[in-house]
Amino acid sequence: MGVGREVSTSLDGVRDKNIMQLKKLNIALFPVHYNDKYYADALASGEFSKLAYYSDICVGAIACRHEKKENGGQVRVYIMTLGVLAPYRGLGIGTKLLNHVIDLCSKQNISEVYLHVQTNNEDAISFYKKFGFEITETIQNYYTNITPPDCYVLTRYTAPSPTKK
Repeated sequence: MGVGREVSTSLDGVRDKNIMQLKKLNIALFPVHYNDKYYADALASGEFSKLAYYSDICVGAIACRHEKKENGGQVRVYIMTLGVLAPYRGLGIGTKLLNHVIDLCSKQNISEVYLHVQTNNEDAISFYKKFGFEITETIQNYYTNITPPDCYVLTRYTAPSPTKK
């Protein structure tokens, strides 16, 4: 790419009319097959699931779902997937997607965001740690049909926004 050439990246909501973009990205990015519930959850999360476009090409996505915590009934956000196609990594697209969700959580006073990462996925682990995520649990045999089958739970706790007086 030439020096000084600014290429725009933009985010768009996941909707019925573009859900196939998310399906195609997931096939290209992840070693796991996602079922209909995953896509229903992504659609239901509204602003928390986004497609990323680079120069009008769909190159990445984040898909989340809302969950109620068992103990207090508080809502937390689970990042089901976050991925960017390999040729477009390092351009800030994953950062833009993740910051979008973190900012939404802050605005909506959602204090916890978490996800699962395969224990050997060092690139993903270091990426999330840059945003304040910490390994909070290790789960043995979380994944089926991929090696290693173990995962880490990475969690980011956010301070709720100050209430206006």
